Amino acid sequence: MERRTFIKNSSLTVLSISAFGSLSWNGEKFEGDTPTTTDILGPFYRPGAPLRTNLRLADSNGTPIVLKGIIFKEDGKTPVNDAMVEIWHCDEHQVYDNASDEYNYRGGQITKSDGKYGFKSILPVPYKANPTDESSWRPAHIHMRVSVPNQQDLITQLYFKGGKYVETDQWASAPQAVNRILDLTEDSIGELLIVFNVTMSKEIPLDTAVYKKITGLYQMEDNTKVEFIKNDDLLFMKRNGQLVASLKYMGNNNFEGGIGFPKVSFELLADGGSKAVITQPTKTDTGVKFLKYNE
Repeated sequence: MERRTFIKNSSLTVLSISAFGSLSWNGEKFEGDTPTTTDILGPFYRPGAPLRTNLRLADSNGTPIVLKGIIFKEDGKTPVNDAMVEIWHCDEHQVYDNASDEYNYRGGQITKSDGKYGFKSILPVPYKANPTDESSWRPAHIHMRVSVPNQQDLITQLYFKGGKYVETDQWASAPQAVNRILDLTEDSIGELLIVFNVTMSKEIPLDTAVYKKITGLYQMEDNTKVEFIKNDDLLFMKRNGQLVASLKYMGNNNFEGGIGFPKVSFELLADGGSKAVITQPTKTDTGVKFLKYNE
């Protein structure tokens, strides 16, 4: 078997598992199926948010919300114990807390045997991703990461029915997001309630030794530097030092981000190095690792 082959045919056969579950057209709209579909990580994820369920700030004038649901295994029926559920979102002024020690509007919790999670927070608002580009408005959304041993980590986003910019945002309007555009209802005390149940997907394993070979810093042909970092069973991708994507292993040496892009294919080279091919909707770029981490 050639050195560039990452997986052992005897144990890591490529599985035909979609990153998004199955989708069908009922004549009027797309209908989704399990597992819960992925979305882009976005540039504002911060590891290390505190374990807490109440994210509200005393001086906030944002609209209070309650977000709750159940984390299920891939069968969509069995609750998951010890799942780490993290959420993060902007405040009522369109701002993410990317630096403070308070980790405002960021938090996590660990599920118990019933798989239930719940957060109190405020309703995020739309914001302009590029201050000079009117077409860059993003709808109100909440980011979520669910990490479970022996299941594929989930990175996704929640949107809201009737929300401004949902129909024009390239990620919220994607067919894969159809079941993540949620109703805002009222709970028993009149606060806005969002219910989001999650079905995890099977993990396609990749040997730790392979991760060691592909993680590191790559010099790309477009003169940018891209870094790949293992984080649980995801591969985080940074470009010029900025976090730009989380990648799920799809088998056959390939990784894929939320909503299908970026796609990254790795190849081991004869000299012991590795090459990465990064495919975006409008371009493909190739780079070779020039800085590896200690193994």
